[in-house]
Amino acid sequence: MLPSLNESPAWRLTLMYLTLKFIHVTCAILTIVGFMLRGYWMMSSSAWTQHRLTKIAPHVIDTVFLASAIALVFEFGSQLLQQDWLQAKVIGLIVYILLGLVALRFGRTQRSRTVAFFAAISVFAYIVGVARSKSVISWLAYLTG
Repeated sequence: MLPSLNESPAWRLTLMYLTLKFIHVTCAILTIVGFMLRGYWMMSSSAWTQHRLTKIAPHVIDTVFLASAIALVFEFGSQLLQQDWLQAKVIGLIVYILLGLVALRFGRTQRSRTVAFFAAISVFAYIVGVARSKSVISWLAYLTG
């Protein structure tokens, strides 16, 4: 039988962590799928790039994504910010955002937008690898044991 939430602070903390992590991971998936879809529309010159929902939804998703990340840090201690892998995620996020801006808004040519688009996807994959491995070398950490 599961303890009630009032009985166990550890249970409450675990439930909070799992909820925040679920929200965070869900938003990460929605963010990259949305980015890839908008990138496809950009490369194919689709009218969907100008749709109202296409312009609003990413901001809502990314706000919840960032809020869940901040909540995780506050809930589980700011000492997390001293972890190299978490710093790598934050730096990677900044690079991803900048590349995304070039890809979807500020790239002057189709070629520069396309290059920035694929670079942004690569940086996002790096960030996911860092999150999974808790290592700045991302997916390579699985090869080094």
